[in-house]
Amino acid sequence: MKVRFCEHNKGMSKVYKKLTNTFPKLDVKIKNCIKKCGPCHKTPFAVVDGKTVCGIDAEDLYTKIVKDLGL
Repeated sequence: MKVRFCEHNKGMSKVYKKLTNTFPKLDVKIKNCIKKCGPCHKTPFAVVDGKTVCGIDAEDLYTKIVKDLGL
């Protein structure tokens, strides 16, 4: 399973750190750009196995990612 963050998205660093600490074997990367500028400027988001997942804040995004991954 892959989780990708855009380095320009605010709030992603908290989620990235929490995911990598909680699930060290999960394939999580921060990319320079993941070509999702719409959600990137509006809300914390990640791409999880090709699906865009958005949250209200960093904690909401983390919860949604974990739920989508079935962890």
